[in-house]
Amino acid sequence: MWFGLVAACFLISFTPGAGAINTMANSITAGWARSVWGIAGQQVALVAHIGIVAAGVGVLVANSPLLFNIVRYAGAAYLVYLGVRQWRARPQGQVDETIMPTESSWSMARRGVLVNLTNPKAVVFFLAFTPQFIRPSHPLAPQYLVLAATVVVIDVVVMWFCFAAAAKGLRRMTRSGAGQTRLNRLFGGMFVGVGALLAIVH
Repeated sequence: MWFGLVAACFLISFTPGAGAINTMANSITAGWARSVWGIAGQQVALVAHIGIVAAGVGVLVANSPLLFNIVRYAGAAYLVYLGVRQWRARPQGQVDETIMPTESSWSMARRGVLVNLTNPKAVVFFLAFTPQFIRPSHPLAPQYLVLAATVVVIDVVVMWFCFAAAAKGLRRMTRSGAGQTRLNRLFGGMFVGVGALLAIVH
């Protein structure tokens, strides 16, 4: 059962979404090593989602159209806001990669939390996903701990060593103002696109 969980977690993490876009954007603007702070924030949100499902609140969100829509539109609006801000960001001229980036680790972590936490579909997904790997006849707490640890470890590996590492190749584009503008608009458009999908897809 655990090996099945591992396989499912890899498939889920490799599915591009807001978290992957946020990770790649952080890797480009702040560097591969510091992008881990945004990834850490995203994991806090994943653990929160699992905790919500474990507490049974996920059932409430799934069965309450009003509550679901409030959180869904809030999440969509936040992603669109990030996209617009990224799109309008001004190039900083020639970039010296030896200079430390200005954004704080806390800021990246906080944004990571919000990107994943404001996605109510994650709660609904975990509500459907989690029971497949939980045996009601066994103690529940250890099972949820193992599930959460597995989800977090695999997501960190995929985000940091795949999405963030892949974005390192685009970092050279940030050395020029024109390259920065293209990347800002690329990731800004992706954020807006994901936010729009979150708002219109049921």
